[in-house]
Amino acid sequence: MVLDINMPGMNGLDLQREMNDSGISLPVIFLTGHGDIPMTVHALKAGAVHFLTKPVRENELMDAIGQALENDRKARSERAEIRRLRECYDLLAPRERQVMRLVVSGRLNKQIAHELGVSERTIKLHRGQVMRKMGAESLADLVKQAEKLGPLRLGARNGS
Repeated sequence: MVLDINMPGMNGLDLQREMNDSGISLPVIFLTGHGDIPMTVHALKAGAVHFLTKPVRENELMDAIGQALENDRKARSERAEIRRLRECYDLLAPRERQVMRLVVSGRLNKQIAHELGVSERTIKLHRGQVMRKMGAESLADLVKQAEKLGPLRLGARNGS
């Protein structure tokens, strides 16, 4: 969305704030003839991709729009990946969540088995289920997934 600071009825900064408050996630580029540094800082802190001053060359505006769209595409893709990982994680049994948390923290099967009071063979089975349900092809892949899920998701709460 290309916004001017001065618009009829509502200024661009107010519209950006209302969009943010409403959860509307669109890339915003400001284009104005009356910008100053505090206004620019405010817009960028609120999530604007660019703050351009008039007159602006057509190729500069088109480059800014292209960059904004590419950034938005990447952000949407990342959010979709995190949603997919959360859905997979939600399919894990509480014990599988425990095993996953311990595996990605670097513990060996033998250490996990001792800590949870089960056999190493049981841990290998749980670990295999975790890998399958999470769609992880390797331990490195599982660790990357855990990083994307974040510490709140993998924390030991509600028996998980």
